[in-house]
Amino acid sequence: MMTSSAMFDTVLVANRGEIAVRVIRTLRTMGIRSVAVFSDADAEARHVLEADVAVHIGPAAARQSYLDIDTVVSAAQRTGAQAVHPGYGFLSENAEFAAALQAAGIVFIGPPASAIATMGDKIAAKAAVSAFGVPVVPGISRPGLTDDELIAGAPEVGFPVLVKPSAGGGGKGMRVVEQAADLPAALISARREAAAAFGDDTLFLERFVLRPRHIEVQVLADGHGNVIHLGERECSLQRRHQKVIEEAPSPLLDPATRARIGAAACDTARSVDYTGAGTVEFIVSADAPDEFFFMEMNTRLQVEHPVTEMVTGVDLVEQQVQIAAGEKLALGQDDIVMTGHAIEARVYAEDPANGFLPTGGPVLGLREPTGPGVRVDSGLAAGTVVGSDYDPMLSKVIAHGADRTAALHKLDRALADTAVLGLTTNTEFLRFLLADADVAVGRLDTGLLDRRAPDFAPQEIGDAELIAAAAYQWISNWAQAGDNLWARPTGWRVGERAPAAFRLRAAGRTDHVYLTGIPSQATATVENGETHTLSAAFAGDQFIVTLDGMRTEYLVATQLSGGVGQLWLSGAGRSYVVEEVREAPVRPDAEHSGDAELVSPMPGSVVAVGVASGSEVTAGTMVVTVEAMKMEHALTAPTDGVAELLVAVGDQVKVGQPLARITAATQENEQ
Repeated sequence: MMTSSAMFDTVLVANRGEIAVRVIRTLRTMGIRSVAVFSDADAEARHVLEADVAVHIGPAAARQSYLDIDTVVSAAQRTGAQAVHPGYGFLSENAEFAAALQAAGIVFIGPPASAIATMGDKIAAKAAVSAFGVPVVPGISRPGLTDDELIAGAPEVGFPVLVKPSAGGGGKGMRVVEQAADLPAALISARREAAAAFGDDTLFLERFVLRPRHIEVQVLADGHGNVIHLGERECSLQRRHQKVIEEAPSPLLDPATRARIGAAACDTARSVDYTGAGTVEFIVSADAPDEFFFMEMNTRLQVEHPVTEMVTGVDLVEQQVQIAAGEKLALGQDDIVMTGHAIEARVYAEDPANGFLPTGGPVLGLREPTGPGVRVDSGLAAGTVVGSDYDPMLSKVIAHGADRTAALHKLDRALADTAVLGLTTNTEFLRFLLADADVAVGRLDTGLLDRRAPDFAPQEIGDAELIAAAAYQWISNWAQAGDNLWARPTGWRVGERAPAAFRLRAAGRTDHVYLTGIPSQATATVENGETHTLSAAFAGDQFIVTLDGMRTEYLVATQLSGGVGQLWLSGAGRSYVVEEVREAPVRPDAEHSGDAELVSPMPGSVVAVGVASGSEVTAGTMVVTVEAMKMEHALTAPTDGVAELLVAVGDQVKVGQPLARITAATQENEQ
């Protein structure tokens, strides 16, 4: 690590979650005092506990805390911070924030406000890089384009077109439109989403590149005119334009194209007198890998920066801090060598089996992988409550190997060792994606994930997991009984042997589990199936189950949800939630009136209603749209009928809250 008399002694991290924890880690290594900021929702968050100092900045709502420029600047002043690291998201690409810090005499660890402003406006960005000879995608990108102008110009661009917001990123507000008839509706929804996410609903159009691959280049630029790149990252595995799995280097590029795209990225940085770490994003057709087009420049650290760090050995946060302190880059282009291969998977609080809807809840138990070549950037800790106020990304699991195949295998093993008990995550889906034949050979494009998602189904729970859940409850009851032998659930009665019975529900199945004996020597049966030998015991935070001679370690946690006992367990590379069943089962032939009630699938806010209360609707009509964690979910009428709205735009709603009722049409009221 380099030292400098101008180096900062205190840096405020204007962010939360895993990126705040990651930045604090490097600040500690550099000997710099770290300051965290936190909202009401994050009072006990991991980044708060790991920082040297923490400052409360407001309510849970981001606009009243993490996005409040005056409050964040005030926190920096109060704590004597000489610089602010913005992480990514929130204020990281806000030119007004950078200018406010400069006015307060505080260094922004990022590029100049002018560079942020230019690259933050995708229309201005395309004009700037074009002047430096960087190729751009054909399209319409004038400021202030109306819907009518975009509709009129679309045929000249050529369908399919990509609707993009001029401000922001992360796929918010983007729409792929295949035909002219669908464009007006796409523009309306894209403007609404862009306005909600960025406060700016300006849109433009680009030609949609067929079989596109998303390849980006990491750059570093100092204040002394030096610009280098650190190779590329492949980010083509995306869900609705949101990156999910990223890797370095790209399996597509040959050395000559790698050199050309790297030079174009450096020219992009020079076009706006860039300083700091930045990422230049390109679109590349899988059919013509030697051609690439500029998409945008992210004027901040990227979520996927760890894969670059693992193949180059360069700490990008350290470089950011040193550049902001006025130092020259100690690295030249020839010093950058990419060794091996690295792949990153983002762990989200979402349910892939339920349309990837956001989930949430308390983290009851946590296991994160370790080992050579494995890195985890995480903001999680046992007891963390995952709510709906912020982005659903929880952590990132990164693996490095000698080659791509080795990195893929190591990442799959690391994900198998990842468990977040108490809420559903996408880890099983990530493993499903890594096992895809096209992914294995690097045959990628930005639509691959969305094409494969409908094929995903969570693995069904087996008898072994049901027995483990029953054994956990059985042994817990045993322990609670203490020395009271009569209270022990041994499976014995006076003069007879009677099994302890548990009725459990998990992953679509409901079964009885019968256990007999004592924990160290028992038998287990699921319904009328075969009898298994069983022994089970606690070992620290692990629950050890040996079933028919096979030993498995489980991480286990319990909670009461809606009056129903839930047990979360993770072992043998899978996680499950099991419920104890006490109520009578619902008859499969129960009568249904034909009416329908639309309930919220997630906690969030109502951002749109598609019909008026009392109006007639047909099946498929959009009735209510709910937004949470920067995602919109539209609820449609499942049947023809009359709609009764129970909420209005702006209302905050809970999971399961009724939003509307549809009274089904009958022959009598149709006449």
